[in-house]
Amino acid sequence: MKVSRKHLIAVILICSLLAVIVAIAVAVPLSLRDSGGPAALTTLTPEALVDKVLQTYPVVDGHNDLAWQYRARVRNDVENVTFNLNVNLSQVFHNLHTDIPRLRKGGVGAQFWACYVYCSSQYKDSVRFSLDQLDTIKRFVSKYPDAFTFVTTAKGIEDAVKANRIASLVGLEGGHSIDNSLATLRMFYDLGVRYMTLTHSCNTPWADNWKCDYSPSSSDYSCEPKVWNGLSPWGEKLITEMNRMGMLVDLSHVSKATMEDALKVSTAPVIFSHTSSYTRCNHYRNVQDDVLAKVKTNGGIVMVGFYDIYINCPPNNQSEATLSQVAEHIDHIKNVSGIDYVGLGGDYDGGDTLPKGLEDVSTYPDLLVYLVKQFNWTEEMLQKLTMGNLLRVFKKAEEVARNMQSTRPNGDEIPADYLAGTNSSCRPDF
Repeated sequence: MKVSRKHLIAVILICSLLAVIVAIAVAVPLSLRDSGGPAALTTLTPEALVDKVLQTYPVVDGHNDLAWQYRARVRNDVENVTFNLNVNLSQVFHNLHTDIPRLRKGGVGAQFWACYVYCSSQYKDSVRFSLDQLDTIKRFVSKYPDAFTFVTTAKGIEDAVKANRIASLVGLEGGHSIDNSLATLRMFYDLGVRYMTLTHSCNTPWADNWKCDYSPSSSDYSCEPKVWNGLSPWGEKLITEMNRMGMLVDLSHVSKATMEDALKVSTAPVIFSHTSSYTRCNHYRNVQDDVLAKVKTNGGIVMVGFYDIYINCPPNNQSEATLSQVAEHIDHIKNVSGIDYVGLGGDYDGGDTLPKGLEDVSTYPDLLVYLVKQFNWTEEMLQKLTMGNLLRVFKKAEEVARNMQSTRPNGDEIPADYLAGTNSSCRPDF
């Protein structure tokens, strides 16, 4: 059959038009997807989005008290066969929140392990006590090399994540652990400690703790008499020495005045390793909105804790604390300070009771999914919350330390009058 030239041209035109239509049908959705614009045809559910984030931005958690559980339950016997972190220990030890299977399920990529000792050890054996706990952390980290790796830098966190290990760092939870000695502070840094909480729930001779924000007549909390209404001059020197070394200044547990003084003095970003929003829960362990604004100016980070008594209280108290309340704390801090200044610091194995839905370290993904569903958090926002913000703070603190290396270590002793009336029987006498 003879095909006319007109018919041939028509067939070619039709085929060309079909090819263009197919190309557009394929290219436009791909282009929209890659642009991330509002018209992007994403098929990710909130759960899938969270899973995607945690693959490359796992949780860097600011505070976990597993080391204290070793002490309380098995007298720091890391080799105790019943305390095997390779198995889910929830059925072995009542209310234990942490083990390797649950850390993996929770998408945890880095953990600051708390080196905590009782306030009652102050002026006595706090240094030896703290060294015991630091040793415990190092021993359980080294016992499980397929899961943990001990790191002391921001790059160490990044390298551990790439190697599918949980980066393990140490925070010294309370200034009483250094026994008022800058030399002892430096030695803890040399042993691997990378943040120090200025106080626990007790004053040091150079800083006030959160209980001092309650009135002296409060029936709930009592505070030793305020000496400085914040930081002392020697306490300010300590902050500068921490900046010089690259040790992060942790303002959880301190009074509001101490927070404000530290934010004035520190040239490096500060952290709150496990602290929540005062506006959402009016408890003085939490951080108030005017301080949140100063944290933004400083470039620091508030890592939200989960301990229920700091989550569930007036004006937003319920019959029991819930995951949704924690999400509200996180979103509030994001709204006040900005997305770059909020993180996660669960306080697992430290707080006795936890919100419903956040019972152990496996539950971080559930919290992230809720933020996506309820508050429309994006992939980029989740990345900053889980890992990005803490890495930024850590890297900046390291940069500040490098810039201060021409400054000699501070050898000033704490003034003798700071220690008047304290137990001095265990202190060296020069």
